[in-house]
Amino acid sequence: MGVPAGARRPMRDTALLPSGSPGPGYAPPPGPPVPPPRRPAGARPVRRPRWGRRIGVTLLVLLLLVVGFGVYIDTTLNRVAALPADSTAASKGTNWLIVGSDSRANLTPEQRKEFATGDPESELTDTIMLLHTGSGPTTLVSLPRDSMVDIPGHGRHKINSAYGRGGGADGGGPELLVQTVEQATGLRIDHYAEIGFLGLVSMVDAVGGVDMCVPESIKDPKAALDIKAGCQTLDQATALGYVRTRATASSDFGRVERQRAFISALLDKVTSPATLLNPFRIVPLATGLSGAITVDNSTHVWNLASLGLAMRGLSDGVSTTVPVRDGVVNWDRQRASALFQAIADDERPAESALGP
Repeated sequence: MGVPAGARRPMRDTALLPSGSPGPGYAPPPGPPVPPPRRPAGARPVRRPRWGRRIGVTLLVLLLLVVGFGVYIDTTLNRVAALPADSTAASKGTNWLIVGSDSRANLTPEQRKEFATGDPESELTDTIMLLHTGSGPTTLVSLPRDSMVDIPGHGRHKINSAYGRGGGADGGGPELLVQTVEQATGLRIDHYAEIGFLGLVSMVDAVGGVDMCVPESIKDPKAALDIKAGCQTLDQATALGYVRTRATASSDFGRVERQRAFISALLDKVTSPATLLNPFRIVPLATGLSGAITVDNSTHVWNLASLGLAMRGLSDGVSTTVPVRDGVVNWDRQRASALFQAIADDERPAESALGP
């Protein structure tokens, strides 16, 4: 109810409040602003850390180191004139000729005994593989070393002998081998990569061994190999013996299958994050490339990186041997032609064109 007109409002009972206490709703007036603490005379201003800039500079330095290291490795690669200047072969995509040389020239007597490599004067190609990459599936084809083919200027011989024939001014060695493969397959070879015994051993050592699942036990004194079936890590001597041995029922066919599986597993380990992000592995691996691999004059370290990445794609690609009609000597011309034509067209080869 309201207060009647003329009536006095009741007084607030201030007797209950302490003397000098403000009443309800009282707010003290704002005081003067408090100045910030003053720095002592001569003191430097405190700067907040700029973490974004520091991280950016660190990343830039690391990038420059990686690029510089890559350029250095590229300048140390062994190079050889392997690609014929007058090649008339043509195909889509990119074709690599991957060669495993059995040269023992740089092995010590102790190493030849440890790895059971035999004659130090041998100059044959123990492994010959053709790798195709492009818009189609990655395809890896083994060319059996005893395949009888026409070697330009030398008649019909085993394909692995092309490497050791001629040489120097008459076009032997890697160049003659590339010419022989181009003539036999109709495919243009864009890159050449050769790895020898010591190169294989050094790469296996640099990545800490190669993980493989071995389908059968093999004992072969000629290859210094005694391996049990099952998944395991192959060390230097075991890996070398594994890709060399013929002491199985499938002989050369099993041998080239093991070589393809091993090369794929090795490059998969080389390009894995556990290797690429580990300086204790990638540095010795990269520095060992100059002594492990020989490439053609147009191939660089970044091409080798693309080769390793292409090999990782073989799980969805094609891995086969060129079709043969009698052992591993003569190719099945019709099926082999279909295989190489599919590669030239950058297509997946038909199952009927694949070898054993």
